[in-house]
Order: sequence, then structure tokens, then C-alpha cells
Amino acid sequence: MPVAAVDIGTNSTRLLIADVRSDGAIRELVRRSEVTRLGEGVDASGFLGEPAIERTVAVLSVYRELIDEHACDANLAVLTSAVRDASNGAQFVARVREEFALDARTLSGDEEAQLTFLGAMSARREHVDEPTVVIDIGGGSTELVVGSGHDASFHVSLQAGVVRMSERHIHSDPPQPGELRELAADTRAIFERGIPGPERALVTQGIAVAGTATSSAAIAQELDRYDPARVEGYHLRLKIVQDLLARLAPMTEAQRRRVRGLHPDRAPTIVAGVILLGEAMRAFALEQVEVSEHDILHGGALLLAGQS
Repeated sequence: MPVAAVDIGTNSTRLLIADVRSDGAIRELVRRSEVTRLGEGVDASGFLGEPAIERTVAVLSVYRELIDEHACDANLAVLTSAVRDASNGAQFVARVREEFALDARTLSGDEEAQLTFLGAMSARREHVDEPTVVIDIGGGSTELVVGSGHDASFHVSLQAGVVRMSERHIHSDPPQPGELRELAADTRAIFERGIPGPERALVTQGIAVAGTATSSAAIAQELDRYDPARVEGYHLRLKIVQDLLARLAPMTEAQRRRVRGLHPDRAPTIVAGVILLGEAMRAFALEQVEVSEHDILHGGALLLAGQS
């Protein structure tokens, strides 16, 4: 029977309906993603705003219909940084449980990182024993997980995400160079404080998951239509990330909405995302990362199927 995993994040709300085999292989049946900006304003206000809640609820209504259509045997909805930080986060989780019959759980940063690592490593068949960092840049936080095989040895959730850092530092359209320098410096300082030196030195390869990484791969390949097959496994070099920043930062948001390979709804936060990705790669001295579509959704599906 299929299982359904829902990721209610700070920037996007996503759905995966999948069959999970006994060997842990995942066959995707449905995959959806909508930018809902649940965490809009949370960094400053400390609570979830009503417009953001209603945007997310509207998407969850559609996802509930899809889950019912596929007669899913079990479901899991994970809520992350925005809900962790919001004073009304617990009330929103209760609403998700009651209104949509979803097994909704607010993950701690450590739980989010572990589930992301499980999902990211699930599809790998080569170099699985090499020390690897999984980089998951979200809307409110960035999860960094170091491990090999399917075992994580270090994980940290840092308060630097694309929505949070955009709201904190970018106040012009297009962003001013000084704003971007401050955003990069803030990110670098957060990463330096949060990642011990021995963990940085251990890592030999990286996997980047979630919207910033997949969007960067799509833009780099100038994809007219998003193609998961061309994004999965794409080797994104630091030089490409730097070139993307140089290209996107001088644009207005309206101009970024027309960039080939970038979903228009990600235009407001992609500049911060590219800066975060570049700083994460530099923190681990990585010249490139492998982009993967396998992330916390796949980790959730494996958890539901008892494969964790």
C-alpha cells in the first residue's frame, strides 16, 4: 500500500505519495510542491500570520484529496522551522491534525536533520561509505548532516534559511551590494559557530537537497520545464553557484521571475538561497555538490514503511 509524506516547511508545502519496497527502494506515485511561505514574518513577529496559514491550508486541502485518491495506508506530516519558532505553532499543528487527518509532528532541528539524511542517502549506490555532508537549505533554517552509509555522526540545525535571511537583510529590489555582503557575513558566522572544525575536515563529498539546490541545477541547465531526471545527480560546482549569484543578484524580482529554470514563486528568495549554498560549500571546502531530489519526504516515507 502507498504511504504519504507531507513536508510543511517555512517556504513550501510538499507532498510525496510512494510505494516503499522491503529493500527500501521508493517508487514515487505523486510528488507536488507549492510555495506557501508559512514562515513569512515569523523571524520578526514570532508567530504565524493568518494569510500564510490560509495559503498553506488551501494546499493541504488539495493534498488530502490526493492522499484519499491513492488510499494511502499511512501518512506523516512534518512541520519544521517556522512552526518550531512560532508562538502559535502548536495551534497550527493541532489544526492540521484535526482538519486534514494527518499525523502531524513538529520536528526538532535534530530530527529534521536525521530524516533529511535518511532520505538523501536512500538513493545512493556509489561512494556511500565516504564521509558525506547533506546540505538542506530551508526557509527558516539550514540542516547540515555528516555521516556515511545511512548513519549520521553529526547533525545540526542552524537558524539561517532563505525566508529568514531575506527578511533580515534584503530590503531593496534589486538587493544592494551591502545587503548581500551583510547576508553572507551573517550566514558565514552562523555556520562557523555551528559546525565544529573536525566535522568540516572529515567531509569529502556533499549532497545538496531542497529548493535552492534543485532550482540552481535547473537554472544552470536552462531547463524550460523542470525535469527531475536532469536535476537528480547533477554536479553543481562552486564556480557555477558564484556565477548564478552574479547573474541573479542585480536583477529585480520581476526579472528573476522570468529566468529560465526558476519557478517564479522562488524568485523572492533565490538570491539568499544561492548565498547560503555557497557559504555551506565553503564551510566544508567543497568544490562541488551532488544535487538530489531525495530529501526529508523520502525519509518520511521510509519511516512510515519501517525502513528507518
